[in-house]
Amino acid sequence: MRWPAALIAVAVVAMASPAPLMAQAYQCRMPEKLSPLPAPKRSRSDVRRVLPVAGYTLALSWSPEYCRGRESQASEVLQCSRDHGEFGFVLHGLWPEGKTSTYPQYCASRPSPVPLSVVRQSLCVMPSQRLIQHQWDKHGSCMARDPAQYFQTATRLYRAIRLPDLERMSRRELTFGMVRREIARANPGMTPQAIAIRSNGRGWLQEVRICLGLDYRPRACPAHVRQPRGDTPLRIWRGL
Repeated sequence: MRWPAALIAVAVVAMASPAPLMAQAYQCRMPEKLSPLPAPKRSRSDVRRVLPVAGYTLALSWSPEYCRGRESQASEVLQCSRDHGEFGFVLHGLWPEGKTSTYPQYCASRPSPVPLSVVRQSLCVMPSQRLIQHQWDKHGSCMARDPAQYFQTATRLYRAIRLPDLERMSRRELTFGMVRREIARANPGMTPQAIAIRSNGRGWLQEVRICLGLDYRPRACPAHVRQPRGDTPLRIWRGL
């Protein structure tokens, strides 16, 4: 599927507005040289599923929570060691959604590596070579002709989202509903119903997901997207 450039531009403009913070890295110092990853391999559970696309999900991962306990892991050095940057929200992915809870995935008959040039351009928004390769193989192959097109669009949408100051908010008692309302308030045209929040079992924020229509504008999340009640307590780890 090809994305018309004009349509993407309209969606980005519609989502962008003056607001406290953009969804981007605080700092980013990625290495100049990268080593190519081995050719990707799929497991038996990676079932190829080619289905009509009914919408999209833009998933933003809260890096301080993800990196808690992973700071010294070699596999997470780019995102979590602080040697290559300090991150707030990072791009987890842009995912195609189906008409039900079943979604398209692994649409290419064979996995193909993401060129290092594309990896390098994407690392400051998705600081993991392994994740970049996985997102293209599982999701991007169902949405675009090549990795460059997929990550260019995902990055534009990611950078268009405005977010409230979550570090400031984390210093007071919060609920799922409060955070959804604050994010919607920072993005004109977005409603709390377009925002899904995921937390871990201890109630700490892990991820914010924006539900998008085929026109890449925010839409109410489908009924199968379930999350806790709005008055459920939510905590935000600041990485300290």
